[in-house]
Amino acid sequence: MRYFIVDDDRASRAMLTQIIEDSQLGTVIGEASNGQEAITQILVMQPDFVIIDLLMPILDGLATIEQLRENLYDGKFIMISQVINKEMVAQAYEKGIEFFIHKPINKVEVEMVLRKTEEQYRLKSSISAIRQSLSNFETPSIHHSKKSTRDHVLSILNDMGIIGEVGSEDITKIIELLMADKQKNTPLPPLKELYERVAGLTKTTPDEIIKESKSIEQRIRRTILAAMINLANLGLVDYTNSEFEYYAPRYFEFTEIRKLMNQIRNNEERKVKINIKKFIQVLFADIVNKAN
Repeated sequence: MRYFIVDDDRASRAMLTQIIEDSQLGTVIGEASNGQEAITQILVMQPDFVIIDLLMPILDGLATIEQLRENLYDGKFIMISQVINKEMVAQAYEKGIEFFIHKPINKVEVEMVLRKTEEQYRLKSSISAIRQSLSNFETPSIHHSKKSTRDHVLSILNDMGIIGEVGSEDITKIIELLMADKQKNTPLPPLKELYERVAGLTKTTPDEIIKESKSIEQRIRRTILAAMINLANLGLVDYTNSEFEYYAPRYFEFTEIRKLMNQIRNNEERKVKINIKKFIQVLFADIVNKAN
């Protein structure tokens, strides 16, 4: 399990990290001292669980959870607080937290709660997988229908855990354009041209297209970084994971994935080189193969 800790007390963050790692409950992939600082990191890293303090400066726990849900984060929340107020606790459960841990932090209580949430998480995942399998048996005709380019792209982006990222739609449109070009046997155009063509789908004036193409590049860059972080986390948990083994060395510079794994392991700032051209080229090649 991958955890992210949000608490304005550094000692509490350190204690929770130690309990999680010593008890082999999972990996702490990041931490923040307040909700505002945490939101972007959580949306990018997509941890399985967020352990969050109720009362914090700038943005408290409840407001942070609300903003994360609005941004479609669907991980689990475990709340910690030294305040025992029935109304606040009830409000926290209404926001969707799984459990409440009371401060001062008790090792036994933390272990018990985290093991229980992990069991529930795995059970729900198993049920979801079973339902998917049954659905496949019930509708065999789906396998015989021809999938669109968009279906193939979204399937790959879903494997990398970035289907919900804002840049995923830009990537999908670029591949759709390239597949259309393939029918004309034209070579792959420069990235700048692809950005401008995608921008031209919604913008009209030259200035608008240039501005939007720059935004597209930044959205795609952030989305690819999110994919790299997700795969690096998979590699840390299980180096033989099928998604990690397939996507990490093909779509990215593997030295950068290894660097990212070390940064996550050492809780350092995420700084890696992002090769957009390689990602698009490999994705396009995979879609061509799937289409054939």
